[in-house]
Amino acid sequence: MEEKTADEIAQIFSAAGDNVNVINLHANYAAYKASTKGYVQTETEWKDWIKSNVTHLELIKAYKKLDKETSIWTTESFTNINAAITKGKIIYE
Repeated sequence: MEEKTADEIAQIFSAAGDNVNVINLHANYAAYKASTKGYVQTETEWKDWIKSNVTHLELIKAYKKLDKETSIWTTESFTNINAAITKGKIIYE
């Protein structure tokens, strides 16, 4: 396996934005129910869904190079990701 290219890293970081958006757009169960218009999970399923998005963000933040010590991240700002993780944890904890 080779190290990730700059383009691959940028794609991973961009995709993390999808998880951030899910957490921010569905930050409360009532908003989630209103936005799904017909397909509504139980509150427990919704919390599990938010938790899976938080877990994915935490995994992405922890990505390492092949040496398993050096982060793949360099100058990326994790402000929005960190805020989404915090918000998501409040939802399901």
